[in-house]
Amino acid sequence: MGKRLYVGNVPYQATEEDLRALFSKAGEVVSVKLLTDAATGKLRGFGFVEMGSDEDTQKAITMFNKSNFMERSIVVNEAKPQEERKRRDY
Repeated sequence: MGKRLYVGNVPYQATEEDLRALFSKAGEVVSVKLLTDAATGKLRGFGFVEMGSDEDTQKAITMFNKSNFMERSIVVNEAKPQEERKRRDY
């Protein structure tokens, strides 16, 4: 099973399909998720890509970290596990 990749510095005009097309050059893409701001609906400039195998994951990091994508240098590395958020009581 592949690992999730964090993809940062994503151009604001990029779509999930754009990322899927790019990362499919490294292997099987299981899922793509670009995060948006809840209030505005605009892209936040980062997202996650899940690859089909560990080999595809490493290949994607090697191929795309600090590479040019839509005139921006993207950052690609293994995603860290999401930390549990503490609820704020106001």
